[in-house]
Amino acid sequence: MTTEPSGRATLVFDDRLTSYDFGPSHPMAPVRVELTMRLARELGLLETVDVVGAEAATVDQLTRVHTAAYVEKVQKLSAHPVHADLSIGLGGDDNPVFGGMHEASALVAGASLEAARRVWSGETRRALNVSGGLHHAMRHTASGFCIYNDVALAIQWLLDQGAERVAYVDVDAHHGDGVQAIFWDDPRVLTVSVHEGPQSLFPGTGWATETGGPGAEGTAVNVPLPPGTSDAGWLRAFHAVVPQVVREFEPQVLVTQHGCDSHMDDPLTNLMLSIDGQRASYLALRELAEEVPGGRWIATGGGGYAVTDVVPRIWSHLLGIVAGHDVDPEAPTPQGWRDAVRDLTGVDPPHRMTDGRSAGYRPWELGYDPASWLDRCIESARRESFPLLGLDPVL
Repeated sequence: MTTEPSGRATLVFDDRLTSYDFGPSHPMAPVRVELTMRLARELGLLETVDVVGAEAATVDQLTRVHTAAYVEKVQKLSAHPVHADLSIGLGGDDNPVFGGMHEASALVAGASLEAARRVWSGETRRALNVSGGLHHAMRHTASGFCIYNDVALAIQWLLDQGAERVAYVDVDAHHGDGVQAIFWDDPRVLTVSVHEGPQSLFPGTGWATETGGPGAEGTAVNVPLPPGTSDAGWLRAFHAVVPQVVREFEPQVLVTQHGCDSHMDDPLTNLMLSIDGQRASYLALRELAEEVPGGRWIATGGGGYAVTDVVPRIWSHLLGIVAGHDVDPEAPTPQGWRDAVRDLTGVDPPHRMTDGRSAGYRPWELGYDPASWLDRCIESARRESFPLLGLDPVL
């Protein structure tokens, strides 16, 4: 790792990454990535970053996180997609088998590995893989639309290169269970997830009491939120927990997952954030990356199933924030992009880069309300995690 990474950000992308495709009826439609890239191009954002391709992760790389038996089974099903194997989570509605799925999944993983390589080597300070963020995949099973866990692979690669502390922050509406499970016993990795509570949303994990395995106590931090939580409550929870634990952990690299299914229009979740609230969290994570690991930041996409109205706008904001060329929320969406949306989906697209909401919130330091379900969730997360990291949950 060099001590002075370069200032220009990197976007890891080529059109082959849209081949991660479970079929026309599946909510994780690759058109969301295609429309994101079209919008970013129309906004001039691709001129502000180095756009690079990637090679598929090798079997040796994949088996640094996944079991060899699992990878072998994925390869066989990929070549013969008429079969399924529910013992490894492949088949059924969530993770239907498709031809070439090993190659497509390995390419997504390879893109996150390339982002990690460029940040660790000092070729760039910040890197983004919008097609990544497949955070549910476990060592030996697929789960929640995720076959290979690209973020876990990137983190493991950093550890293999000598990183002593890596922090992972997940702002997807769903708990980042795969990444947490893979590093449950590893004190070198801090996993932080801010998500809709497990009582109302898949995968049913992510309670505040999940704090890490033996020898790694305190390195899993979970902030489960009530369904219906909107911008002000979500940002209150984020700022009451995330900056404090990341600062205390002092990572050398920050890795983040930016699933945007916390949006109020997302069809699969029950959170009520706006584009403006999500954008505020991205700005806060950039500030945290600058403050703690010296700007070394690897960002990925994730969930997000409002594929025309939400995903392209917020991930274009993410790209701008990673690049240091923030998009004005009041900016109009370009006419060329609107035309493309209508041609591809038949949907009338949004005309501005904002939902017109405020991203204000009441800081935790101004007081705790025990009658508030949200505040009880925040207090529980702080009480369970903070002492294990040497922090005072009251302050």
